[in-house]
Amino acid sequence: MKARFSEKEFALLKDLLHIYEWGQRTLLTKLDIMHDDFRTFQESNPIEYIRGRIKSPESIAEKLRKLNVEITAENVKKHLNDVAGIRIICPFARDIHHLVDLLRAMPDVNILEEKDYVSSPKSSGYRSYHVILEVPVFYSGQVEHVVIEVQIRTEAMNFWSTLEHKARYKYQDHVPQHLCDELVVCADKIAELDNRMFLIHEIISLINQDN
Repeated sequence: MKARFSEKEFALLKDLLHIYEWGQRTLLTKLDIMHDDFRTFQESNPIEYIRGRIKSPESIAEKLRKLNVEITAENVKKHLNDVAGIRIICPFARDIHHLVDLLRAMPDVNILEEKDYVSSPKSSGYRSYHVILEVPVFYSGQVEHVVIEVQIRTEAMNFWSTLEHKARYKYQDHVPQHLCDELVVCADKIAELDNRMFLIHEIISLINQDN
């Protein structure tokens, strides 16, 4: 049987998701301004594109069940940090830590947790930089601090992550070992490719400076 919210809790969840959406919109606005700044006034742009998503009620309920907690709106706030998510795609891996520094410097943004899977990849080969943060949202005469997960990665890392997710979904998280091994090899080659692409970019930049 699928995990699901009761009718009462689902009504509370719908109201809560509005607040998460407002928080996400607040942070997306800050990031869009940053992106425009890079495109307009800076020589290089460490952002390819930005995407946001809100978890579906079904996905939220399933995650609460896996955590073995009651499926309530209150437990969503208490136990989940990724209801609202934003993904930033960078041209090069070396842009990632620069963007993390900029997130830390943003006013009204409070960093709660960081996980650097770029410098220290997971055993599966997964690479990305995760930042859990909170932004204030003012509504109905009160301030709510909304928690958002930001993932920063390159396009190559994102492609690998999508493929790995499909494999886990297909095999219900029991991926055959030979596929796991192949994914690790691919992740290492992608990391090497990211580094080589950056070197080519640097060479082209030096050539342009000489001309």
